Amino acid sequence: MRWLTIGLLSLIAFLQYPLWLGKGGWLKVWDVDRQLQQQKEANRKLEVRNGGLDAEVRDLKQGYDAIEERARFELGMIRQDEVFLQLPERPPEKSADDVPPLPLPRPGKTLAKPEKTAR
Repeated sequence: MRWLTIGLLSLIAFLQYPLWLGKGGWLKVWDVDRQLQQQKEANRKLEVRNGGLDAEVRDLKQGYDAIEERARFELGMIRQDEVFLQLPERPPEKSADDVPPLPLPRPGKTLAKPEKTAR
């Protein structure tokens, strides 16, 4: 009876191996499914980007507003009758956190002031 149990268990293990670890086993299926989900997510992001680019191309082909906007912001162009004013940005104010740390003493050097001798 013992040999029969061992034989049946080994037969079950032999039949389960291809199901779990074989060429078309569940582990491979799960891995391919994970890769598929990642690729679908990447495709969704690219579709959104392509939609934005497509809208921009249509806008550039149809009207002059997009061309004027690009000329103003990317090339710094202005109309003939306009006056351009550029205000410089203020430098950020320094806070206590921006103060650099004190330098560490070098070996053999001390930070104490030398004592004055009486004359």
